[in-house]
Formats: sequence, structure tokens, C-alpha cells
Amino acid sequence: MNTRVRGILRSAMPSRRRFAPAVLAGFGTAASAIALLAASAWLIARAAEQPLVMYLSMAVVGVRAFALSRGVFRYLERLTGHDAALHQLAGVRADLVRELVPLAPDGLGRARRGGLLSSVVDDVDELQNLPLRVVLPLSVAALTSLAAVVFTALVSWPAALVLLGCLLVAFAVAVAVGWAAGSRAERSIAPLRATVADAVHDLLTNLDVLTAYGALDAATARVRSADAALRRAVVRRGGAQGLTAGAVSALAGAASLGALLVAAPLGPLSGPGLAVVVLLPMAVFEVFGPVPLALASWRQVRAAAERIAAAVPADIPAGLPRAEPAATGAAPALGTGLELRGIRAHWPTRSDTDGDSGRLHDVDLRVGPGERVLITGPSGAGKTTLAHVLGRFLDYEGSYTIGGVEARELSGDDLRRTVGIIEQAPHLFDETVRQNLLFARDAAFDADLWSVLARVGLDGWARGRGGLDTLIGDRGALVSGGQAHRLALARALLRGFPVLVLDEPTAGVDPAASDALLRDLLGAVKSDQAVVLVSHIEVPEGLVDREVRVEGGRMVSKRIILRR
Repeated sequence: MNTRVRGILRSAMPSRRRFAPAVLAGFGTAASAIALLAASAWLIARAAEQPLVMYLSMAVVGVRAFALSRGVFRYLERLTGHDAALHQLAGVRADLVRELVPLAPDGLGRARRGGLLSSVVDDVDELQNLPLRVVLPLSVAALTSLAAVVFTALVSWPAALVLLGCLLVAFAVAVAVGWAAGSRAERSIAPLRATVADAVHDLLTNLDVLTAYGALDAATARVRSADAALRRAVVRRGGAQGLTAGAVSALAGAASLGALLVAAPLGPLSGPGLAVVVLLPMAVFEVFGPVPLALASWRQVRAAAERIAAAVPADIPAGLPRAEPAATGAAPALGTGLELRGIRAHWPTRSDTDGDSGRLHDVDLRVGPGERVLITGPSGAGKTTLAHVLGRFLDYEGSYTIGGVEARELSGDDLRRTVGIIEQAPHLFDETVRQNLLFARDAAFDADLWSVLARVGLDGWARGRGGLDTLIGDRGALVSGGQAHRLALARALLRGFPVLVLDEPTAGVDPAASDALLRDLLGAVKSDQAVVLVSHIEVPEGLVDREVRVEGGRMVSKRIILRR
């Protein structure tokens, strides 16, 4: 187990001070259950001898006390244990999201949404089982078993040795059988769940395309196949757990029988004492019963920690910004504009097998206030790489200044208050038009929202669909590609970025409508806002001031255009 996984497991464990009450309460629960059975056995056996009632009164009181204390301790165990585990889990999830933020969006480009969601949600939830279903039951079982063996030794030391031996054998059987029969199934369940999530996500998000191309049956078959594999793994895990539980139950009977065989011939034991010695192992093994499940939970928790470690690297990959200054909440002044000199950048990769695609080499570019610059070039030339450098999603070598201030000296959050990016597939929330726009400025009035919708040419569409309460759908499923870009631009205009970077705004738009979309988008931008337009197609004349062509990650030509 590497250091990263151990660190994740340690982060899931509450502090000793916070978790100790749960262990003590669990021990109280188990001890009360064992004492209840022992006192009951003694009381029944002693009552059969028909002594005076006064000799039974203390045992009667003990039975009642142990019955009540077991419920009280059980409640305290659940209360303190879950409070400590859930309090710690909230911190673990927050830490995980905090580690993911510097990686987004470019450091997560290779992650499958279903798998990443499984790591953030399911695997983190699995970590709460470490204190609740692993450490707590194992600690309680160990303390209770030791106390029971000591108590039995005071009554009959041969019976205590039998009980201790059966407990050790039961633990060895639980480890061996669980590892041999259920380890592989337990470790495969969470990845199979992620596979199911991926298959269902792809089916639902691409339902229209799959239906149009006749691939719906294949996608549905993929979901069924993934679900069948998951069910097989769950059944195998259940079978292994049942086999282990059966073996432990058999050893419980063996412990009682062994105690009877060794305690009866050796040493004079009264009838009540013999009843206690014979029946006590049953109560001890009832407390020991959760141990096989705890060992199975440990394997699942460890596998979850390994998947989290794989999904979230310990170090920020090369190509992403590192050690950024703390955010101030203030947008840096644009001043004389943006200036790039000798910029070199690349996408974060884990190997060098990706070649030169998308890399930048010694790029120089200047964008003044109110200027509109077109970046053109073939696919893979580095246009989107340049856009993400401008938004500080990717790290760079060379110099990139905003108003004379080096971008490395600014927090990425602060820089993105000045430079706004509208990506090829802008993200829209599964909410109304109003909520998607208020994300940019939550204090905006409805009049402000209608104003920006009019500027991007969506006011008529919105009024015909239900106004600002029109639903957008999951990731903009209920709007077209052009409408999605218009909504994203409206959101950016509402925020008021001094610099707008439009990355392939006509991607996925009908070629016949792309020119009109570009005219509307650029026409909605104020004259004092700078625009960097990334496009692999020609744009209508009169919309930009300069054209810069990028090929192979290098700037190969510049052309000045007089914008009308």
C-alpha cells in the first residue's frame, strides 16, 4: 500500500479523542450482551436448584440492568460513532474537491465522468466504513473477546483456553476464506459500478444520436452487460460472506462443546457455573460475528482509497498551473492589454506518447483593449491550447502579462475575472434561463437579464418558450448548439469580462447559420471589450481587426484587417 493510499485512509479516521467514546460504548454494548447471557444462564440454573429467593435477587437485578444497559450503550455507540465518522467524511470530501479544483478542467480531460463521479461520491462514501465497519467492530471484538477469556479463566481455565483457541481459529478462517473467496469480487464491485454509470450516462446523454444511427440496441446491450457483471460480483461477494459466517457459527458451536468437554471432568463446577461456561462462548461469538464483515469492508475501503488515489494525483501534472498566489477577489486591470512573448505550453499528459499535437512553441501575441483578434489554423495546431493559456487553465513558459503584470503573479481565479472563456461546448446547468444567467451575477434584476438576452438575439426565443423560467435541460440538452453559445455569451456579458475568448463558437452549428451566429455574437460585445476569436473556419469580413494563423504550435502569419 503506497503512501498516497495510506494518507487517504488516515484522513478518513476520526481523531482518537472523538472516536474513543464510540469504541467504549461499543464495548459496553458487547459486554452487556455477554453479561446478560451469563447472568441469565446462572439465574436459570440456580433457580432450578430451588434456593431461597433472596439468593436470586441480585441475579434478577443484574439481568434487568444488563438488558437496559445494552440498549443504552447501543444508542450511544451509534450516536457517537456516526457523528465522528460523518464529521470526518465531510472534511475528506472537501479535501478531495479542493485537490480536484486545480486540475479542472484540463487536468481531468481524460477522466470518464462516470468513473470520476464514482470516486467523488461512492468511493468517498465508502471511506466512512473504515471507522464504522472496520475499526469499531474489530476493536470491540478484540476487547470483548479478551475480557470474556479472562472472565472464563476465573471460572475454568481449560474452558478459557478452548474459547481462546476457537476465537483465533475463527479469525484465521475469516481472513483466509474471505481473501480466497471474496477478495476479487469485493475489489471489482466499485469499478463495475463506475462502468455501469458510464454506460448509463452515455446512453442517456447520446440517446438522440444513438437512435438516429441505429446504435441504441448496442448501447443498451452495453448497459445490460455491465449490470450483469456487477450482479455477478455482488453475488460472489455475498456467497463468500455467507461461507465465512457459516464457518464462524460452526466454530461457536465447537467452542461451547469443547468447553463442556473440558470443564465437566476437570475440577468441581457447580451447575450454574457449568451453564455459564458452556453458554458464554455463544455470546462471545455473537459479538465476534461482525469480524468477517469487517475484514470484507476493509478490503472494499482499501480498494476505494486506491481508486481515489488513482483519480486524484498527489502532484499536479506537468502543464497545469502550480503554486498560485491566494485569490484576492479583485479583477486585475487590463491596462494596455494582454501580451504574450515566447509562450510554450502543452496539455497535461502522463506520458510522452501524445506527440506534438496541441503544443505551443515560442508564440508572441498582443491584444489591446477593444481589439478583436482572430486565431485560425488546422485542428491540433494549438488554438485551444492558446485559449486555455489565456484563461490560465494551462501553465506556460515565457511571459504572459495583463496590464504589465505577469500572469504567474496572479491567482487564476482573479485572472479569470478579467479574461472570460466561452468554450466549444459551453457548460449550461440543468436549470432555468434565469438561474443560468444569475450564475454570472446573482444580484442582477430581470430587466438586466432581458437586456443581455436581447443583445445576443435570444429575447424572442425566450419569450416564446416561457420567459426566464424556460428550462435548459441537462448540459443544455433542450437548446441547440447556437443557442447554447448565445446563452453562454449572455452570461459572459452579464459578468462584464474586459477580455472574451471565444473558442470555436460555431462548432456544432449548421454552416449556413455560422456566419449569422458570429455576427450576432461579436455584435453583442461592447466596443471596449477585447475579443480573441478561435476558429478553424473563415469568418465574415469586417468582424475582426487582425488574423493570426497558428500551425504546428507556431505563429506562421499575421494579417491586419480594417474592421468596419
